Amino acid sequence: MGVWQLLEVGLVMLLGLFGVLVPGVPGQAIVWAAVVWWALTDTTGPAWAVLAGSTALLLIAQSLKLVLPPRRLKEAGVPRRSLLTGGVAAIVGFFLVPVVGAVAGFLGGLYGAERVRLGSHGAGWTSARTVLRAGGYSVLMELLACLLVVGAWVGVVIWG
Repeated sequence: MGVWQLLEVGLVMLLGLFGVLVPGVPGQAIVWAAVVWWALTDTTGPAWAVLAGSTALLLIAQSLKLVLPPRRLKEAGVPRRSLLTGGVAAIVGFFLVPVVGAVAGFLGGLYGAERVRLGSHGAGWTSARTVLRAGGYSVLMELLACLLVVGAWVGVVIWG
């Protein structure tokens, strides 16, 4: 697979990561489709291993969504800007400190956005907890699963 095709696959994955943050966009399916595209083009053992692992991980993530509270972010009055800030911070955090950075980035970005919006520590923290209860855990879990898939893909592309 050429450099331009790898770049295109990476951009589709990035689109999928942001799709997780937007209600109604199937972010997990977009990330998985990008992995399928890559694995069908680069038919090596590591590529198929990433495809099999990502398929299993994303299916588990879909199953866990049944246990977590449904997304009711709009009903809770959560501004999209706060969720988007948390999501972007999670993506950046994942690549700075793999896996743990995604969770810390999401929570930190969400709290920071709510604190700026509401003006105080207490109100920001209360609002961030409300966001998590209203569906933020579901978004965080989906985003973390997709970030793990993207991280595995990056690892195989660079070192594979």
